[in-house]
Amino acid sequence: MLTEGARRPQAGEIKPRLLIIDDDKKLCRLIRDYLEPMGFEVEAAHTGPEGLEKAQTGQFQAIILDVMLPAMDGFEVLRLLRRTSDVPVLMLTARGEEPDRIVGLEIGADDYLPKTFSTRELLARLRAVVRRSSRTVVSAQPQNEPEIQVGALRVIHASRVALLANQPLTLTPVEFDLLAALARARGRVKSREQLLEEIRERHYDVFDRSIDVHVSTLRRKLGDDARDPRYIRTVRSAGYMLINPDA
Repeated sequence: MLTEGARRPQAGEIKPRLLIIDDDKKLCRLIRDYLEPMGFEVEAAHTGPEGLEKAQTGQFQAIILDVMLPAMDGFEVLRLLRRTSDVPVLMLTARGEEPDRIVGLEIGADDYLPKTFSTRELLARLRAVVRRSSRTVVSAQPQNEPEIQVGALRVIHASRVALLANQPLTLTPVEFDLLAALARARGRVKSREQLLEEIRERHYDVFDRSIDVHVSTLRRKLGDDARDPRYIRTVRSAGYMLINPDA
């Protein structure tokens, strides 16, 4: 059954492939039955090792990953997956507790949902991460868009590549979008709300602090120090700003 605001796929549209890794087989069937009419091809795995193998060998546009899994939990699956893949991952937490969300985001999750989610919210978030994933593939083609350089950091929007001292950074789609948003506004403060709006394409309540986790991960990959920043400066009660370490 279609819910309000849902849209059936048009003829000729390419169906995004989705992998659900969850030991709740009934939930997997419910998600599949809801999403397939919305234009997704859905596969399921019910243990951590099975899900990791499918995720590493299949070509998926997004993965829904439960935290509590038999044999190998979702955090370990994500940690191992991130060694070889930047496929967008939407994590499911039993109660939506903040520690689970923080850990998942630090490891490399793109988004999270408590298991009490609505199908409309699930669909909206999946479409957002698939759009980001699709932009990554499309923008890999050579284009004449300018790049932004700040010190030894280069952000190349056309190919979605970031280089530090000519060495490529391994970034998830969300991390690249965050860095690109800061680069476009270099020298100017961007609030958390503005950054969330730009990189995640949906509305958040004002208490959502996941942006801080992504900034922390970016700093680590840039070799930056929050106490003495060379690239990403925290502006108290305002947000974040990309600065030139050579200035």
